[in-house]
Amino acid sequence: QVQLVESGGGLVQAGDSLRFSCVASGRSFNVYTMGWFRQAPGKEREFVAAIGWRWNAGRTYYADSVKGRFTISRDNAKSTVYLQMNSLKPEDTAVYFCAAQLDKVGPQMSMVGYDYWGQGTQVTVSS
Repeated sequence: QVQLVESGGGLVQAGDSLRFSCVASGRSFNVYTMGWFRQAPGKEREFVAAIGWRWNAGRTYYADSVKGRFTISRDNAKSTVYLQMNSLKPEDTAVYFCAAQLDKVGPQMSMVGYDYWGQGTQVTVSS
């Protein structure tokens, strides 16, 4: 199993920046991909970004809505994945979840590809 703990949420204004961290523990050595998803009130959870870990290490994937504004990165030594969010917009308001693919490679941009999830962290962007 893998445990994921996110941090870094908060209340910001439009145009501000924020950075999330997600620390993986447990069998983190067998994580193939790490991703970020978000869920706004009344909406389905959606893909934000992902990064290859054990497979296609360092390759990144982004939702069109965040390309050019968000950057996903990793620190292998710390078993940590980051999401740097710049030029935040009110529509970025959501609960953000860290997710991991363990022991296999699955669809990087779909929830069905991920086996483990963090508890979520709230981001509210005011206009």
